[in-house]
Amino acid sequence: MTFADTPSVESFPPFFAEAPVIDVQDPLAEFLGAVEAGRLRYRYEDVVRMAGHSCPTVASAFLMTRAALHRLYGDEPPRRGEIRVEMRERRDAGVTGVVAAVATFVTGATEDSGFPGLGGRFGRRERLFFGRPIGGEMRFSRVDRPGAGVEVAANLQRVAGDPRVSLWMGRCLHGEASDEETAAFRGAWQDRVRRLLLEYADDPQVIELRDVRC
Repeated sequence: MTFADTPSVESFPPFFAEAPVIDVQDPLAEFLGAVEAGRLRYRYEDVVRMAGHSCPTVASAFLMTRAALHRLYGDEPPRRGEIRVEMRERRDAGVTGVVAAVATFVTGATEDSGFPGLGGRFGRRERLFFGRPIGGEMRFSRVDRPGAGVEVAANLQRVAGDPRVSLWMGRCLHGEASDEETAAFRGAWQDRVRRLLLEYADDPQVIELRDVRC
């Protein structure tokens, strides 16, 4: 049996399937026949595959991107590759790179390494910027409508986790945790992610939006 023939070993927490989704329309995907009408759906498990882990930062980046795109496009499908993303912090500051990677995954926006385009169309470069003087954590804007944008920030302190998580994490990192402590740490860690995705996704005090001129 080859690697390709082996069954999937993925076993995500059940709540991943209940999390909100982000639907977009990718003109390049439509042009090249990759998917009918260019319609793509991004689920939380997709960004977990991309990031390699599930945490409040990854979940909040997914929710911030979702909220900002909905504000920009309303009931229209966001047009992937035609969205500008700006980050307040430097690329190497804290978890900024992780948050930006989620936004890039969904919107297609890149600094200088994305698809260069075809015949002057479909380019994804010079759509992502770091260290910008903005009030929110991120700012999204539409390339086809310059001047108007939306800033978004995640207030994760409003979704408190189990106070024992730090202790359990330390013990796990140092190889001192029992099997019960390891299971408790993992369960509590993902429970905070679950509550963020299922209970607070549309809470304006957690995912804060502000319309801006840019």
